Amino acid sequence: MITFDTIQDAHDRIRPYIHRTSVLTNQTINDRAGAELFFKCENFQKIGAFKARGGLNAVLQVAQNKEGVAITTHSSGNHAQAVAFAARQVGMPAYIVMPRTAPKVKKDAVLGYGAEVIECEPTLDAREAGVREVMARTGAVLVHPFDDDRVIAGQATAAKELIEDAGEGHPFDVILAPVGGGGLLSGTALVTHYMSPITRVIAGEPEGAADAILSFRSGRVEKAPYINTIADGLMTSLSERTLSIIRAHVTDILTVSDAEIVAAMRLIWERMKIIIEPSCAVPLAVVLKHKDQFAGQKIGLILTGGNVDLGKLPF
Repeated sequence: MITFDTIQDAHDRIRPYIHRTSVLTNQTINDRAGAELFFKCENFQKIGAFKARGGLNAVLQVAQNKEGVAITTHSSGNHAQAVAFAARQVGMPAYIVMPRTAPKVKKDAVLGYGAEVIECEPTLDAREAGVREVMARTGAVLVHPFDDDRVIAGQATAAKELIEDAGEGHPFDVILAPVGGGGLLSGTALVTHYMSPITRVIAGEPEGAADAILSFRSGRVEKAPYINTIADGLMTSLSERTLSIIRAHVTDILTVSDAEIVAAMRLIWERMKIIIEPSCAVPLAVVLKHKDQFAGQKIGLILTGGNVDLGKLPF
């Protein structure tokens, strides 16, 4: 069970290695949304994404507890960078299984942190098979991208900081996060439940990878009807662990199209003058699509990362 103390311990553990990222606002976007939006800018985080938090929390504990001689994981990009970065901090080898379709900018970053990249076909079966081979060959310990309490507790620290920065007596009506495997959403939902129980947590998901909304409704882990989205970081399905937390503490999951994601991404680039990746734009796309649902409210949005391939911009 992930308690508030678990999350506080995670925050204390990773604090020397991470940035306490900025919370930004933009009046033009507020006017367009008809709400008061506060953006938690994890695109400014170490490795360019919130994933540094969960990766560090897990790897630091693996090293402290002497659980293995190396680290492995599978990831399309940001968790791969997080584990590679964290492994470098503790002086452990890292073996990262990445789909061959993962953005080059993310593969290059993993290599830059000194990890070995093992490419595989872009399917979950291929990724998991690659990790099993690495574990058998090297004795590495798996740090799963989301199906790990240590990772979830680390990811929760982003929303913890966001709630703290809102100030006492000024709670958010809603906190929005994107959902892929559910590690960030689970952590966000848990820490919001502990720190600001009147705040609703709502997830955004691409229509082209809409498994979480099906799982949320049915109560069992479902597969997306099809996978075709620009939001490459959100193509993963939930686990039983993340689904149980999400069903207990998340109010709703709302989907958006790729066109809506690109429009929100472009709005942030143009108006806030910051770089975000497509997965990162999903929460704003949700607010803009469902203005009536969010009108006049104080909303926190987690901008998850900025590791975009500048050679493949959608605008």
